[in-house]
Amino acid sequence: MDIKETMQAIGRRARAASRRLATASTAEKNTALQAIADAIRREKAALLAANAEDVAAARAAGLEPAMLDRLTLTEKGVDNMAEGVEQVAKLPDPIGEMGEFKFRPSGIQVGKMRVPLGVIGIIYEARPNVTADAAALCLKSGNAAILRGGSEAIRCNQAIAALVKEGLEVAGLPGDCVQVIETTDRAAVGELITMREFVDVIVPRGGKGLIARLLAEARVPMIQHLDGNCHVYLDEDADPSKALKIVENAKTQRYGTCNTAESLLVDRAVAAMLLPPIAHMLTGKGVEIRGCAETCAIVPNAVPASEDDYYAEFLAPIISVKVVADIDEAIAHINQYSSKHTEAIVTDNHPKAMRFLREVDSASVMVNASTRFADGFEYGLGAEIGISTDKIHARGPVGLEGLTSQKWVVLGDGHVRG
Repeated sequence: MDIKETMQAIGRRARAASRRLATASTAEKNTALQAIADAIRREKAALLAANAEDVAAARAAGLEPAMLDRLTLTEKGVDNMAEGVEQVAKLPDPIGEMGEFKFRPSGIQVGKMRVPLGVIGIIYEARPNVTADAAALCLKSGNAAILRGGSEAIRCNQAIAALVKEGLEVAGLPGDCVQVIETTDRAAVGELITMREFVDVIVPRGGKGLIARLLAEARVPMIQHLDGNCHVYLDEDADPSKALKIVENAKTQRYGTCNTAESLLVDRAVAAMLLPPIAHMLTGKGVEIRGCAETCAIVPNAVPASEDDYYAEFLAPIISVKVVADIDEAIAHINQYSSKHTEAIVTDNHPKAMRFLREVDSASVMVNASTRFADGFEYGLGAEIGISTDKIHARGPVGLEGLTSQKWVVLGDGHVRG
């Protein structure tokens, strides 16, 4: 196989399909999405079997636990995948929306129309559900998709891809609207991220190694985030029961996700009261606590934290803990050490909550809620193509609107410029 020729052919087919998809009706797109969801449910057993083969091979190859967690698909996971596709079908179609019209002194009306980006390349590791999520979001937003999943999920990704193609055909849309790259050769990624003539944007979903490579080599614009060092800050006015529940969920529900809390900040005024029960809960679940000197004095089994620990995305049962003087120090710490993904404050003090929302510079900022809610499904987007920590074009969970652009439209009646 000549990788360059293969990728060029995939790009040409995607560009042609994108032109057809950009003109597809909402009914056509929704028909395809419902057919995909139905097929996923129908083939649940086959998808689980393919995933089991992927997991067994990955485990034998020594894949790290966090990646194995992301790779593993359960019956509930398949149901959620189908439900996510259906939710996208139920969302309003953004393509063709026009608004913001204003009359100009010349008599013309000037406004904007929402349009697809064109062809989107998605590069992802481990999670097979991304294949369905990405296909659904690109389809509904009128974009052709080129999907390149990790080699560890190749069997399940191909099985899902076949169901996506089936759904497209049911709706009379080109199968090339969504193409899954079959080769696991890393050279395919190198081609995909440099094919500016065929690909309009790249969305990477993977670890630091993948993102670092793409930042160095990509010639196609990207929507990306590097990592997820998410914080929970327990203010002096935090409700103790809310604090315990939120920290437990944010840190221990799942360890291998980008919206898992990796850092805990506690106001000094309540540290002696809040930290012991929280530490008891965390250690009871096998979480290692790496803390500042004050934390270690309050929590005997905590180990001293290094400077690097406060920057770390552990993706493991480890959490950094720091006692801070007040909300000023908490905000300063977050803005220095955070990866700008998601941060939460637990407090019953409304002015402090509003200040935290204003001053913390992250894509999602929460009050009295677990960081695990930072997710396209939970935000009502149906699914997400990824979570962006960039500030230009899209930020936070990227759903339908994040996969579109706007063009200016002008309405006149024989107007000419004087």
